[in-house]
Order: sequence, then C-alpha cells, then structure tokens
Amino acid sequence: MTTIVAIATAIVPEHGSVGIVKMSGTTAVAIAHQLFQTAGQQVWESHRILYGHICDPVSAERIDEALLLLMLAPRSYTREDVVEFHCHGGMMAVQRVLQLCLGHGARLAQPGEFTLRAFLHGRLDLTQAESVYDLVAARSTRAAQVAMAGLKGKLADPIRQLRMDCLHILAEVEARIDFEDDLPPLNLGEIHTSLATALSTVTTILATAHQGQLIRAGLKVAIIGRPNVGKSSLLNAWSRSDRAIVTDLPGTTRDVVESQLVVGGIPVQVLDTAGIRETEDPIEKIGVMRTQAVAQSADLILLIIDAQSGWTAADESIFEHITKEQVHRSLILVINKIDLVSEPSSIWLPETLKKTPQVLTAAAQNRGIHQLEEAILATVHTGTIQAANWELAINQRQAAVLQRAKMALEQVQETILQQLPVDFWTIDLRTAIQAFGEITGEEITESVLEHIFNRFCIGK
Repeated sequence: MTTIVAIATAIVPEHGSVGIVKMSGTTAVAIAHQLFQTAGQQVWESHRILYGHICDPVSAERIDEALLLLMLAPRSYTREDVVEFHCHGGMMAVQRVLQLCLGHGARLAQPGEFTLRAFLHGRLDLTQAESVYDLVAARSTRAAQVAMAGLKGKLADPIRQLRMDCLHILAEVEARIDFEDDLPPLNLGEIHTSLATALSTVTTILATAHQGQLIRAGLKVAIIGRPNVGKSSLLNAWSRSDRAIVTDLPGTTRDVVESQLVVGGIPVQVLDTAGIRETEDPIEKIGVMRTQAVAQSADLILLIIDAQSGWTAADESIFEHITKEQVHRSLILVINKIDLVSEPSSIWLPETLKKTPQVLTAAAQNRGIHQLEEAILATVHTGTIQAANWELAINQRQAAVLQRAKMALEQVQETILQQLPVDFWTIDLRTAIQAFGEITGEEITESVLEHIFNRFCIGK
C-alpha cells in the first residue's frame, strides 16, 4: 500500500498548542529521515520519541521545532510503519509539514483511511472501527463509554458467537446431506434449542438500537407555547446561561434559540421558539413559521403554559395544531410560573391532556428543572430502552443487518416446523451467517466499507 499522510488534529488559528501530522506506509520512515533532523545521537527505533527540527531538504529551511514519534509495524494503529510529527499548533506549521510529506512521496489520506487500514490488516474488526468513529463523534460521557465498550468487543464477541453457532448447525445439516447413510439423524431438539437461544440473543441486541440512536444523535426538544409564558426563562434556567433574551414584553423571541445539553447521558438539542400567536409584525410572523417548522422536526415537544393564566383558548389552539401535525411526537406539558399561584395543581386542563406527563416549574427561580429532566428521561425510557445495558448500543447499519439475520433464523425455524427437506434449511442459515459476518467485517463488500469510512475525518 502507498504511504498516506494527513493532519490528525484540528487546525484553528491561535488555538491548540500541538498539531500532529501522521504518516502510515512502507516509506513513512524513509520520508521522516529526509525531513527530520535530530539533535545529538538519538536512536531511531520503534516507540521512541525523538527531538529535533523539521527541515526542507531542498532549501535547508527549518520549518518547525518538533517531536517525532516512531511506531514500526506491526506495533502500530494501522499495523504499518507509522510516523507522527508533533509540531506547534495553529495553521501554518502543520500545513507546511504536510506539504513537505506530500512532496516527498506520500499522498493525502482519504477520510477514515488510517482506520480502514487498521481494519484491513486485522488490527480492528468492523464494529471496533465504527466505535472509533463513535468515540471521536461522542457528544456525552455516556456516548464515549459506549464507544469504548465497542472497542473492547462488547458487540463483536456475541456476534461472533452467534455466527459460530450457526456455522455449527450448518455443518451438521450439510453433513447429513452428503453422508446421510453414515451419520445418525439430526438432533432436532438440540437444533431447536440453539436456534431459540440465537434468536433470543439477536432480539436482545436489536432492542439496543433505539438507545444507540439516542446516545449518538441525541434528542431534539422544542419548547413551544404562546408568547410570555416563560419559554426563554426555562431555556436559560435549564442551560444555566443567558442564551435567550427575557423581558415582560410578549414576542421578544423572534427566532429559534438553540442550546446543547446532556440529560442522563443523552445529548439534547433544546430549541426555544417564538411564541405562537396571530401577529401583523412581519418579523414575528417569520419567527412563528420557524417555530412550526421546528415542531415538525422535534423528537419531543415541551408545551409551556402560564400557571397564572391557566389553560387558555390560545393554548388550546396551539395544542390542537401540535396534535394534528405531530401525532407521533412525544409531548410533556410544562406549567410554568407556579410561584405566582397558590395551588398550581388545581389548574383546569382539558380531558385530552389528563394522561400527558406534566411538570410544574418556576423557571425564573430555577425550580422544577430536575423534575423536567426526570420527565424527559421517563418518556425516553418508555419502550425498548434498557438503562442497565448502556454498554451495548448498536447503530442503524448494524440494526438493519441484524434484522435480516433475525428474519433468516425465524425462517429456519419455520422450515423445520413445516418438515421441509434439510436442503432448504441451509439457505436461510447461510443468510444469517453472512449477516453476522457483515456486522463484524468477516463478510463485507467494498461499497459498504466506503459508506462506513467516508463518515470519518481525514486524519483518523
């Protein structure tokens, strides 16, 4: 394989004390010898850090004072010779070092190509490679923990075992096809048990797809309500910042204000929206239109009402609009400004809202925020999520492939039940085996690899 090179750290002017340029390939060390001048008699051997200067061999100009890290094959991330130049941060130093490497025989790495080489050389399986991406992209501690679990094989190990179990059944079946007269009959009870166990494991793993989507993509939460009910105050209290302007004048929020939070390990994108009401103000009209667009794309809507005013005709109109357009969205009713009323729990609500989760808040006094987060987590955890099994959380690709394996195993069971010839069993067994191999990378196409690794940054 050719030698590849890329900048492995973010390039931001005036930020970052260190910038790293990484090379991998058969000529990486040779290129480093041309560009790096060590101070004194330092030994070029694996897993040593050398001190010196990066120089342009043509002009003899010193480009940067730097460190050089050598990791020789196979004890490296890609299982090739890997060289890292640790330069000064910022933009110019790393860019000039990159150009020197390109000028001396390396080529610019494709997105994810370092990790792809690690996969192709057996350093990582495909689930671990995807976990590398998840770790880099993690937006919460929980997401990082799940990614690290994937790197340790928490998903690959049970998938490999499922594949081996199916291969064992296939071998037993095919042996009866080829040597029927020489072997005892198949132990149908044992095969039934193995298939049932495999299906149970597959179902359990599939149930983590929802939580995997949550911890990777997070929740989009829209704060909806009429003007001056405290939407912006709620956002400020929740985010512990002055993200939104708060005044006593209705219609202050003209555009969508966004804040990124983490609730119970789940990234949450909170969107404070313009109050929904009839208005002649053209700018406010645009804000209301954007509010309606946000409501359509949100995973969860917080409908805010004013405890002082109670349930109003305007609230009813907003609620009807939400339930008509967003039947499939989750909804939490937030009764705000409870500090201004004596008995907030006695506020009249329509029958259609009686079973909707309700939270009492006084956003201006930072009251009720913890209860709001608990209500959100209770809504999220309804259904397939298993909070105790956060270490296993498959992604959408893995879920789609695993669903195919599940259908194949169920079809094997149906084939046995209908007493069809054993030749028919092998068709669906092979489908399941191939699906399990696609998850770990033992059976994978070039197009799937391209789709997976194109999501990576160039330096990973």
